[in-house]
Amino acid sequence: MTGTDIVPVILCGGSGTRLWPMSRKLLPKQFLPLASERTLFQDTVLRLSGLAGTAPPVIVSNDEHRFLAAEQLRELGAAAGSLLLEPAGRNTAPAVAAAALEAVGKNPGAILFVLPSDHVVRDLPRFLDAAARAVALARQGLLATFGIVPDAPETGYGYIERGEPIAEVKGAHRVARFVEKPDAARAAQFLASGRFFWNSGMFALDARQYLEELERFRPDILAAVRTAWERARRDLDFIRLDAEAFGVCASDSIDYAVMERTRNAAVIEAAMGWSDVGSWSALWSVTHRDEAGNEVRGDVDLRHTRNSLVRAEHRLVSVIGVENLVVVETSDAVLVASRDHAQAVKDVVARLDSSARTEHLSHRRVYRPWGYYEGVDEGSRYQVKRLMVKPGQALSLQLHHRRAEHWVVVSGRARVTCGDTVQDLVANQSTYIPVEAKHRLENPGSEPLYVVEVQSGDYLGEDDIERFEDRYARQ
Repeated sequence: MTGTDIVPVILCGGSGTRLWPMSRKLLPKQFLPLASERTLFQDTVLRLSGLAGTAPPVIVSNDEHRFLAAEQLRELGAAAGSLLLEPAGRNTAPAVAAAALEAVGKNPGAILFVLPSDHVVRDLPRFLDAAARAVALARQGLLATFGIVPDAPETGYGYIERGEPIAEVKGAHRVARFVEKPDAARAAQFLASGRFFWNSGMFALDARQYLEELERFRPDILAAVRTAWERARRDLDFIRLDAEAFGVCASDSIDYAVMERTRNAAVIEAAMGWSDVGSWSALWSVTHRDEAGNEVRGDVDLRHTRNSLVRAEHRLVSVIGVENLVVVETSDAVLVASRDHAQAVKDVVARLDSSARTEHLSHRRVYRPWGYYEGVDEGSRYQVKRLMVKPGQALSLQLHHRRAEHWVVVSGRARVTCGDTVQDLVANQSTYIPVEAKHRLENPGSEPLYVVEVQSGDYLGEDDIERFEDRYARQ
């Protein structure tokens, strides 16, 4: 079958803990502009435009990130074929199964082109060439994965050993075996042998065949996902998989569930400037560096500094007389680490989590479907935030049981509902929202609305909210 039977599947799970403090639970690395002016997710979507015969992509995301994915698609002027929401993370085998069921429901001959949303590819022509060859394998009934030609004895990746060549497709081989992440000595042996590739986590699969193989090796996973998909409900532009059915699904990767067991696994040799951006040192290696080997973003002043990554998000950062460092400044946290120890950032995140801190969960700026809010100041019984409401958007009709709010319009036009009163406010005007008063903030104008919000009360948590109407269908 030809036409638009290639269905890209973009997997948006993952938290990117090794890229803290920029990557956080509510704004993970795939939705950040780390390697270009666009986010990794947006670069992934745009990468597909050169692949002929593709349908709009199936996006698989979780509930917390659904509006981030939708908004970043909108910024590109792109549309999704489907936006599937996972009620819980269950790794890649169930996620791709849900996408396969969705694709087959529209086109029984669909070929899935599965891509993580958080990878970097620097050589687009080679990527497109490898993709076309992988799709050709999928059309022959093979489950194709991308094997990245290694250029170093990397211990952070799994490996694929190539088997017999497949004559019909250039650079294609049967898979001899998959190998877990090796130690340094084994990785050096793999590199020297010339028979091993890095496992990229990208695939080209006939959708029906993938479901058949999953049925053969993990029927429990397919049964749970099929029930979740059949019971799915539409929510605005999203498709919510049934939480109860998906919740009992086992967690497993495509590699473990299918690829390591099937007799139809194939690998396409690919050298395309790929990285999974699994750490700050990995990001340093794939971004543009100056003549001293430094990768710099933001208001940064370097003196006698070499081979370092320095990012300033909110203020001037000066670095003097160092080598091989990672320095990342955000509004509420600063990371300073040796590039050789960048993988240990995950331990910092684990410690923050075990200490019940919040710096690993969200930035001071928290994005919402209507815009964003960011913390400005806080103390005993008060909190100050800055709100931006996008044109034509509105917060939910809501009330708070334990706090009052003062709103001051900084710029733009605000429409404020408080109880039975509706009024429009402009710059330098303000209003008061008493405790337990139903209220809503809207932007009826054509420019962004900026508001300073002062909260006061004995409890200021985000969970003190009762919603009555919400155009974004949030609970």
